[in-house]
Amino acid sequence: MHRRYSPAAARRACAWLRLAPLAAVALGGCTRAGEGLAPRSFDRPWVPATSASGEILPVPTGQAAAVLPGGYVLPENPALATLPAAPETDPQHVYTLAELLDLAHTANPGLRVAWYEARSAALVPGIIRASHGPRIAATGVGGGVVSSSYLGKGANGEDRDSSGGTAVAAISLEWLLFDFGGREAQIAAARQQALVADIAFTAEHQQVTHQVALAYYDDVAARARSANADRAVELAAQVQASAEARFRRGVGTTMEAAQTRQAAAQLRLAAVQARAAATDARLRLITAIGLPPFTKLRIADAADRTLSPAMAELAEDAVAKALSRRPDMLAALASRKASEESVLAARADFKPKIFASGTASHIRGNRDLTTLPGAGGGSATLNVFGRRTSGSVLVGLRVPLYDGGLRAARLEQARDRVEGASAKLEATRNRAVLEIVTAENGLRAALEANAAAEESRSAARTSFAAVFAAYGSGVGAVAEVSLAQQQLLAAENAVSDARASALRAAATLALATGTLGAAPE
Repeated sequence: MHRRYSPAAARRACAWLRLAPLAAVALGGCTRAGEGLAPRSFDRPWVPATSASGEILPVPTGQAAAVLPGGYVLPENPALATLPAAPETDPQHVYTLAELLDLAHTANPGLRVAWYEARSAALVPGIIRASHGPRIAATGVGGGVVSSSYLGKGANGEDRDSSGGTAVAAISLEWLLFDFGGREAQIAAARQQALVADIAFTAEHQQVTHQVALAYYDDVAARARSANADRAVELAAQVQASAEARFRRGVGTTMEAAQTRQAAAQLRLAAVQARAAATDARLRLITAIGLPPFTKLRIADAADRTLSPAMAELAEDAVAKALSRRPDMLAALASRKASEESVLAARADFKPKIFASGTASHIRGNRDLTTLPGAGGGSATLNVFGRRTSGSVLVGLRVPLYDGGLRAARLEQARDRVEGASAKLEATRNRAVLEIVTAENGLRAALEANAAAEESRSAARTSFAAVFAAYGSGVGAVAEVSLAQQQLLAAENAVSDARASALRAAATLALATGTLGAAPE
């Protein structure tokens, strides 16, 4: 039967068609609206929009590019104008290295980042298992349908319209029953990746321990250099007093007195610089711990640490043992195992999958539905109509036949990742051995340098004492005293630096061998 032409329906259709271009223009304008978020010009400051509290807002500013009074300076955000919270510290307590490390393991933000990453990785196996498990969803939809068509003339000679309402409630079930080991392989790979994250968490603690230990030894050395500079200033004052006394007795000259004053002034300058360097070293230590930079701490000295040549003795079996506990070696091994599990998961894609699905639904209304609409999910097949309650349970088998080589490419990719992980493990082993041997050689050299510096300081002390005593007795020149004093200061600083270098090298060797779990011994 042919439907007759309806002028009223044609007019309504034309009205909707006229609105379509306007909608298209409006939607197209949305793509260009974001241009207002970018700076207006590359050679002018960006003028951001801000809230009442000063926060920068991600909205178009609508301002022309203009030179701000502050130039290329962003507005202040009061929410960021706060110092980070830190654990309570006792300004009167003298903190040892072990206590500083306890603070670092609590306050360092990098450790919290590693912890959250490990927790996130630990959730992945459960997510994979849940994604393959049974999924039950409840859906309810309702609405009305209004249609206009020419159905023949009514009593008043007008077009006839039709309308109706429908309400549906449904529960759907989807469950992958068996996939020939693909699911378990994915879970096993995720567990290996979680193990990698756990190892990285421990490695981050070792890195923080190493950084704090190095900063601590630098702080000790800087304080020692400052103390050496202060003692040099005191000795310079004694030399200056002796030169002035010689001048008053008529033994010395004005030049000698002036030279001692100049030497004393230079040493005072060196003392100021040494104190500034000690302040910088303390700031680096506080930052390595993770404390606010204005934290005041009293730090214990490391003078009681004994340095022995035996610290640098490391046999080949010890190197092999170190490889078995280094975090990077353990992580590389776990990554290779995860890649091997991924190969099993890729192979499972070639095999059938057994699944179950079911629905239960009830419809009220005068419309027939074959599927339920959804937001972001699949549509459940229903085939319901009228006033009816229905349900179904199905068990199916899905056999992959052809996918254009996608599964084969993924399998080859997984195999390549295994080979790459094996090569990475070998490269990690070679790098680890190099780091261990290099750290051992560095510690041995540092210990020898420390012994030489001790001998040099002993000789410099004896030389200065003899030259200064002779000068006070009227024998010798002030230039010899000044030279002996400079050599003594250099020898004192060399001992402080050599000792700190040896302790740094010992901490680095402990990190290289994977034994830096606490304060380095």
